[in-house]
Amino acid sequence: MKKVTGILAIAAGLFMFTATATQAQTRKDAKGVPLGIGISVGTTTDKSPFEYAYGADLGFQFELSRELALTATGGYTSFKAKDGQGEDYNFIPVKAGVKVFPQIGGLYLSGEAGFGFGTEKDSKESFIYSGGLGYQTAGGFDIGARYEGVTQQRTSNTFRPQNGQFALRLAYSFKL
Repeated sequence: MKKVTGILAIAAGLFMFTATATQAQTRKDAKGVPLGIGISVGTTTDKSPFEYAYGADLGFQFELSRELALTATGGYTSFKAKDGQGEDYNFIPVKAGVKVFPQIGGLYLSGEAGFGFGTEKDSKESFIYSGGLGYQTAGGFDIGARYEGVTQQRTSNTFRPQNGQFALRLAYSFKL
């Protein structure tokens, strides 16, 4: 996990360097539908039977105004089990949400909810919810931090009572 954290810190540093080299985002012409591609790495909560999580996603951002955008994302997430505490939990998250831009540079607040469809045999869908904040540059780079909770059905063969992660997401988006 220390290696993953180190790699994540380096990636975040490179992102910040790149973000400061581009112009600040004013969102004056924030209309359109950007497509974003991202990766995320997270650490799970203390009570979780999982050690860490990672994933990738593809998402659309439907920009309604300078201050508000609706989101739709899908991807792949893997929660890695701690030694001796069961199996990994892999799922395909499908979420919808909202981003609010308070007009402080490219800063935003986000919230999403949706379902995760387990990839293992006899695993059931999960309810997923998340909230976080991030920064989006005019050049299309995006860095965000979020808490994501995962509530599984008790009848699933992958059921764990405590699932959740604090994740860092790095992404790039471009307008279609």
